[in-house]
Amino acid sequence: MRSSVKYTASAIGVVALGTLLLWPWLGEQDRGGVVIAALIALPVQVPAFCLLLRFRRRMNGFLAVWLGGTLVRMGVILVVATVAVRTDANGAVAMLLALAGFFFALLLLEPVYFRPEAPEVVGAS
Repeated sequence: MRSSVKYTASAIGVVALGTLLLWPWLGEQDRGGVVIAALIALPVQVPAFCLLLRFRRRMNGFLAVWLGGTLVRMGVILVVATVAVRTDANGAVAMLLALAGFFFALLLLEPVYFRPEAPEVVGAS
């Protein structure tokens, strides 16, 4: 199975587990905010990881994609925070904390699915 598919399945599991662990301590409005955060985090994080996989053999490309993905995640949090404040969204604090937490947990999951490439063996002549 490909690393991107394994990562996606694990990411869904991590977000679902995080949501379930938080569920008993949240009010109705905060629960909705956490679910919205999960629905925002996964479609942002999974493509960012897939791009990292695609560019992992090219150092400059990898660094550009890594930096770009970081900026996109920060931008998403900023946009979500702005929209939540302007619309006076219910559960906004829980949503923003969960979104940042999901991004962080999914970033920590990434190295597990980076397979080192087989080293090139130079034959002795």
